[in-house]
Amino acid sequence: MTEDVKINRGLKGIYFERSGVSHIDGSKGELLYRGYSIHDLATHSSFEEVCFLLIHGELPTAEQFASFDAQLKAARELPQEVYDIIRACKDGHPMDVLRTAVSALAALEPGSAEKGEDGFLTNGIRLIAQVPMIIAAHEALRNGREPVAANPSLSHAANWLWMLKGELPSPEAVRLADVDFILHAEHGANASSFAARVTVGTEANLHGAMVTALSTLAGPAHGGAAEDVMKMVHEIQDPANAAAYVKSKRKNREAVTGFGHRVYRTEDPRARHMRDGVKQLGEEMGAPEWYEILQAVVDAMKPYSRHGLNVNVDFYSGVVYQLHGIPMDLYVPIFAIGRMPGWLVQCLEQQRQNILIRPLTLYNGPEKRDYVALSDR
Repeated sequence: MTEDVKINRGLKGIYFERSGVSHIDGSKGELLYRGYSIHDLATHSSFEEVCFLLIHGELPTAEQFASFDAQLKAARELPQEVYDIIRACKDGHPMDVLRTAVSALAALEPGSAEKGEDGFLTNGIRLIAQVPMIIAAHEALRNGREPVAANPSLSHAANWLWMLKGELPSPEAVRLADVDFILHAEHGANASSFAARVTVGTEANLHGAMVTALSTLAGPAHGGAAEDVMKMVHEIQDPANAAAYVKSKRKNREAVTGFGHRVYRTEDPRARHMRDGVKQLGEEMGAPEWYEILQAVVDAMKPYSRHGLNVNVDFYSGVVYQLHGIPMDLYVPIFAIGRMPGWLVQCLEQQRQNILIRPLTLYNGPEKRDYVALSDR
């Protein structure tokens, strides 16, 4: 009987698979990658090390780390045809350009169609290295500059900033970018990771799954929070205006960007690490007002924390990018740089015990009826 069917819209609260990658405890505000606290990883680790951990399940030895790092650096290459495609699409949104370039790589690179685990690993590691190259090349070309060649002596985060700006970044800037990537690296069955798994479930190749993930992340309900926070900060303009802004939003039953999360009922555990970075970076760059505005909003939102409206990681990320002079339409692509290893390992898990993901919808349309010929209608 259809009346006995329970609909969980958006699959909320539904477990569709087991995973050994990330553990999220929304009530405690806890996030673990392969059993390691996000606080320990954000404080002591590097993005390359976290990539290895997520992909292989254990922290690397020094020898394993050196080998993996060398793999990533060796993959910092793009076919000339991809640069031509980026040039042809340079006026498009960066997420559209990124998705198009990744799709082109599937047709241009040998081995991209390989669907075995070794093929997924090889292609995934290569894509982790290539995605920041695509984003930086597009940013250069749309501003009338030639792309900056990758620097094999730099770390993943440092090379990203080098390619983006064409100048060597400060150690502080590199560390903050590194932490940002770590915090975004993996987060369970979020919309883009689930979409990638659906694609792998059809026995598609990894590039196809990554295109699916990028398309899903591009939607503002999933990846657009950091950009929306910056728009809010510009609207508030002064810390003194924050309380009135929040009061108006709540009165009109409108969401305050950067608060609340589908999973966490307390503060997002990743938020504290970006908060500290924003405060320090703002002071260093002589622009402490950005941090002050954010904290004024946090103070104004405290009465609503009991309803689960607590700060999430994207609340602070946008200001970090703003302080670096990064355009707002690059905020979601930067999210994608960090999430690449998470997408890869979700695809690997799906592939190992693959099953076509095919949920049901409960029909609520018309009852069966007779067809009437066009001439009689």
